[in-house]
Amino acid sequence: MTLSPRRSLLRIAFLATAIILAAAAGFFSWQSFYPVQAAAGWRVEVSQRDVKKAASVVPLPDGGLLVSQELKDGQGNILRITPGGERKVVIDGLSKPDGLIAARGGWVFSQEADDKPVQMLRDGKLSTLFQGNSVQGLWDDGDYLYAIEDRHDSGRVLRYRWSDGELNVVRERLDEAESITRCSDGRLLYTQKNLGTLRQLSDDGRDPEILGGLNKPTFVMCDERGIWISEDSTHRARLLLWDGKGEPQTVLSFLKAPQALVPDGKGGYLLAEGGRNRVLRLTPAN
Repeated sequence: MTLSPRRSLLRIAFLATAIILAAAAGFFSWQSFYPVQAAAGWRVEVSQRDVKKAASVVPLPDGGLLVSQELKDGQGNILRITPGGERKVVIDGLSKPDGLIAARGGWVFSQEADDKPVQMLRDGKLSTLFQGNSVQGLWDDGDYLYAIEDRHDSGRVLRYRWSDGELNVVRERLDEAESITRCSDGRLLYTQKNLGTLRQLSDDGRDPEILGGLNKPTFVMCDERGIWISEDSTHRARLLLWDGKGEPQTVLSFLKAPQALVPDGKGGYLLAEGGRNRVLRLTPAN
C-alpha cells in the first residue's frame, strides 16, 4: 500500500520527534550515571551509599559520621553511621535539615524551611538557639555562630553570640544565599546560588563579588589549599578549588547536586553528594 504524501510527512515527523526524545533521554541518563571524574593529583571513592539527599557531614572522634538527610515535610533526619557501618537516626521529624556543624562539644543544625529553629544537640539534650527562616549554611567562629538563610530576596545573615544568646541581623534582603565561612585571613565569604557568585561580607555593606561565573554555587569552605566551592547542579556539577587568582581548578566533575565538603581528619575530605544519595571521599594522590 502506498502512503499519501501527507501521511508520509507525518510519519517522518513522528520518527524525527521520537529520535530527538530518545536522544534527549539518553543524554540526561548519561549525565546522571557517568562516573565522577577526579583531576590529576586526586582520587575519589564512595564512602557511604544510600544516604538520602545527603547534605552535610560531620566526622566523629570515634571514626563514625553524622550526616543530614535533607528530606522535606518532616521526613528528614540526622543519621549516625558507626565505624562498623551501623546506622541510627539521632534526630527525626526534620524538614530539609541542611546545615550541620560541630560546636561547643555538640552539634548545631538548621532546617531549610520557614519558621524552623537552629538547634543544638549536646550530651543527649536538644536545645533551641534561635529562630530562622530556611536557614541553610552555618559557621562557628568560637564567640559567634553565623547562619545564612536561603530565600528569594529576603534572606539574612544572622549572628548569634554564644555568651548571652544575643542575635543580630548582619545582612538582609539577600537572594538565594546558601553558605557562609571564614577564611584564615579573616574574610567572611558567602555564596549566592542564582547569581553564580562568591561574595565577601564587608563592613560597609557593599559585599564585593570576589568570584563570578559559577554554576549554582552552594557550599564554600576555606583551608590551607584555598577556597573550595561546590555547585548544586543536577547535571555536570563540579567541586572547585580556587587560590584567589585566575580561574578555579576543577577537582571533581560530573557530580550531581554536591553539597557540603569537610576535612576527614586524615588529609582528605568528605563530600555529600545529595543528587546520588551518597558521601564521597576525596584524597590527594600523593
